[in-house]
Order: sequence, then C-alpha cells, then structure tokens
Amino acid sequence: MPLNIPNLLTLARIMVIPVFVIVYYLPVPWSALAATVLFIFAGVTDWLDGYLARRLQQQSPFGAFLDPVADKLMVATAIVLLVGDDRVQDQVISPILFTVMAAIIIGREIGVSALREWMGEMGNRASVAVSIVGKVKTVMQMVAVSMLLYAKPLAGISMAGLGEMLFYVAGALTLWSMIVYLRAAWDDLVRAEQKAGPT
Repeated sequence: MPLNIPNLLTLARIMVIPVFVIVYYLPVPWSALAATVLFIFAGVTDWLDGYLARRLQQQSPFGAFLDPVADKLMVATAIVLLVGDDRVQDQVISPILFTVMAAIIIGREIGVSALREWMGEMGNRASVAVSIVGKVKTVMQMVAVSMLLYAKPLAGISMAGLGEMLFYVAGALTLWSMIVYLRAAWDDLVRAEQKAGPT
C-alpha cells in the first residue's frame, strides 16, 4: 500500500470512526456538536483525498478500493447511531419511516458495492462508475446526516426536522441511483444468467 497523502487521509477517515462513536455517546453537552464536526471532517477528507490523488497523480488501486469503503463505513455507522438514538427518534415525524429509509440507504450501499465487485470480475466495472446522481445523493446524505447528528435548533431552525426531510430526499436519490446502476449493468447480468443456463 503506497503511503501517500490521499491514502493517509482515507485511513484517517477509517480510524476516526471509533472516536466518532465514543464522542457521540459521551454524557456531555457538547457531544452532539463534536460528533457532527468529526462527521463533517470525514466528509471533507472524502472529497480531499480524491482531489489530491488526481492533482498529485497519486492514484492507486488500493486507494480506489479503500476510499468508497471508508465513506460507506462512516455513513453506515452514523445512520445506525441515529436510528438507535431516542433523542433523534423523538424528533422525527415517523420513527418507522425513518428506520425503513435508513435500511434502504444502507442496503443500497451494500447492493451497489456487490454489483461493482461483480462487474469488476466481469471486466466491465466502468459501466457502474459513480454517476452524477450518485454524487448528488452523497452530498445530500452527508448534509442530512450532519444535521441529524447535531439535532438541535440552529438560528431558530430545527436541524433534526430539516435533516429528516433531506434524509428522505437522499433516500429517494439512493433508490434512483441504484436503478441507474442496475440499468447500466442489466445487459451484463442477463448475458451472465443466460450463459449459466438453468439451475
């Protein structure tokens, strides 16, 4: 593994996850703010390591593998914390809908990761490269989760309420982007199924 700046940033994003969890559960008034700052830090490094890898020409197969893994681990961890937090659940319109949407978002990440791995084995990973819909989804998701982690009024605006609305928008974009990826890979999936024959 090349220990260049982009890869070190990616590793830092993974190592901050247990710190993020511990900080979130600290019985102190500033825990929500500190956890939110750590999550935003992770989001910034997610953009920064990719930018630096291209800018410094330090792209590597290891970095290409680890970067999306680090991103998904951080987001999934944050969403699990939110689903299990009564402070957040008491503020959302429907805890059931919120939990279902959380399951959809995490499930989509697992499904698309598996699809990309399978397409990579088929030698056609480029067809399921990150789309513009996926990028917008990621930004919306990061903003929504940040607001929900803070979950306190800011300038008279309910961060939990606004974050919940954006979370549902991110969930809709999640489904849309998954459909985009499936459509891109559908012909390969059909061909592979036909080649395998009846079971």
